Amino acid sequence: MAVPKRKTSPSRRGMRRSHEALPREAHAECPNCGELKRPHHVCSHCGFYDGREVVPAGDALKGAVRA
Repeated sequence: MAVPKRKTSPSRRGMRRSHEALPREAHAECPNCGELKRPHHVCSHCGFYDGREVVPAGDALKGAVRA
């Protein structure tokens, strides 16, 4: 059975795990209201997507149906 000869140092362990970091979420500015929003998503502040109002402003956007 293969067994490591030496203990892996924290530095070496960290170098091995350097590619496991979570990527940062992308955000873009809404062209209608200027708030930050996720790309290709309805703006949660004004309800606009692709230059048109998809969800009336002020309504809860959590349960919005994708069109």
